[in-house]
Amino acid sequence: MSLEINATLQKVLPAISGNGKNGPWSKQDFIVEIPGDYPKKVCFTMWGDKANMLQSLNQGQQLKIFFDVESREYNGKWYTDVKAWKIEPQSAGEQAGGRDSQDFNSPPFPSDTDLPVQDDDDFPF
Repeated sequence: MSLEINATLQKVLPAISGNGKNGPWSKQDFIVEIPGDYPKKVCFTMWGDKANMLQSLNQGQQLKIFFDVESREYNGKWYTDVKAWKIEPQSAGEQAGGRDSQDFNSPPFPSDTDLPVQDDDDFPF
């Protein structure tokens, strides 16, 4: 399952690393705020080298985040991760003019009034 969302970067947390049975690992969490009537804060995680993407971002920056949600069981309890795998910084114009804010009242194709009028039809009716 791959999802995407627009959000505002609130905070980048310190990187964490360690050694596991498959070798060394590293991850970095970051907090974003998702806009809406009741804005929500969500913690995303980036693993491995992808966490380097976070170094060039600033607090308050608008982002488009591509992520997966995954749960796993450990000792009878379930843990859920929201794993970001790609981040695209957004400018204010890109977010406001994106697909979510498309004007659905305007027709996608020209209407009859937009087409040129031709009086010399070859049709007999």
